[in-house]
Amino acid sequence: MLPFSVTLVAGESPYKQVVFAATRAVVSGVLAAGDAFPSVRELSQALKINPNTAHKVVQELIRDGVLEVRPGIGTVVAAGRRAPAAERRQLLSEQVEALVVEAMRVGIARDEVLDAVRSRWAALAGDAGTRRAAKQLAHK
Repeated sequence: MLPFSVTLVAGESPYKQVVFAATRAVVSGVLAAGDAFPSVRELSQALKINPNTAHKVVQELIRDGVLEVRPGIGTVVAAGRRAPAAERRQLLSEQVEALVVEAMRVGIARDEVLDAVRSRWAALAGDAGTRRAAKQLAHK
């Protein structure tokens, strides 16, 4: 059984869907630093995807710093890393532009988009933010 959920949608790249689901699990705190990540074989079998696709997913997550390989242990969730400012700006610029264009295309008002972003941020960061704050207090 996978430690995160993903429902593959026909017509969308399974690779991208799994990378997104795994990344979401990490940023939301479902998977914490040091947690074991499923093997390529486990991913492939659980999601009924090609082993090459599962391998590509794991390699991208390692390349992005979401996962790390620990000799003798396996693949685990990496300790959080903060991307350089230029990388964060580029990512935000591209992703935000796509969101704004799509919202404008379907007639969603700016305030609705901002409210939706705030809501999703709170939902994803809620538990993770609480756990991080508790850990920081414990280390003081």
